[in-house]
Amino acid sequence: MRQPISRGRFSAGAAAAFAGIVVVKSRALADQPQFQYKFASNISVDHPLNVRMTQMWNAVNQETKGRLKVQMFPNNQLGGDPAMLTQLRSGALQFFTLDGGILQSVVPVAGIQGVGFAFKNSADAFAAMDGPLGTYVRKDIEGKGLYAFEKMWENGMRQITSSTHPMKTADDLKSFKVRTPPGRLWVDLFKSLGAAPTPIAFNEVYLALQNHTVDGQENPYAIIDTARLFEVQKYLTVTNHMWSAFWFLANGDAWRALPPDIQAVVSRNAVKYAVRQRRDTALLNASLEDKLKRRGMQVVDADTATFRAKLRESKFYERWKAEFGPAAWDLLEAKTGKLA
Repeated sequence: MRQPISRGRFSAGAAAAFAGIVVVKSRALADQPQFQYKFASNISVDHPLNVRMTQMWNAVNQETKGRLKVQMFPNNQLGGDPAMLTQLRSGALQFFTLDGGILQSVVPVAGIQGVGFAFKNSADAFAAMDGPLGTYVRKDIEGKGLYAFEKMWENGMRQITSSTHPMKTADDLKSFKVRTPPGRLWVDLFKSLGAAPTPIAFNEVYLALQNHTVDGQENPYAIIDTARLFEVQKYLTVTNHMWSAFWFLANGDAWRALPPDIQAVVSRNAVKYAVRQRRDTALLNASLEDKLKRRGMQVVDADTATFRAKLRESKFYERWKAEFGPAAWDLLEAKTGKLA
């Protein structure tokens, strides 16, 4: 993974930072936008996030009378998550959606959303991240030169898939070659459960599963479906082991370059369409278990008590409480109850 860009390097490269931003001072050409920005994501164009994001940017374009035009780059078109995060920080990319577990490489506390078995469901998680815990994390994000919008966008509770066997108990995970995103929390979670995690960027996951570089992966139902992972995986174990959602991020300088009235339009629509996307993704995730069964996957429920016991034995929660710090951890446990 590339090293995070320091604030000194960021300032020194200010000229390069705006290479990807086109700002038109003159409106002599009626159809020429004043600001031309880019948005990127790591998921397919038909996922609810990109469907609603397309609608959002269309609404922004209309409400700003064409002053801000944003071009979308879904499905890792601009590279894997670490590469796109680097582009966002440099200013080559202006808007990006990213899971906190990967943003953790730059903003350590952002990974707190994915603590294993912390949240029962997405509703519980959003109650925390729409409240004081989310405010705490956003403050740290902005301290790294990024702007985090008010509402996170839904991904969902994560499940484990495999080409070899179901993961009914923690013992079934022993030495299991599982792909994880390139984030420390994921790697430590699966090591703590006895598995052999391998971080791989999402745009390489299908091939890695097809070639048996790894035997399984973990993602919410909607990702398993839209990425067609059912074609290369036989078993789906319902674990709900982590919750994931996307921070909607902007390059800080690019955001501040927008006039206040354009910022207001973007912010208002970001809330509106995030709420709609959450509902869409929740409905999709809820409908997909039967669909994936019809597509040939065997679906089983895990004995999650064995997973939780393994995490306690391995001191997983104690390690991450120390990592995130008592202030953030207290905000987490205010919603989840005692974890460590």
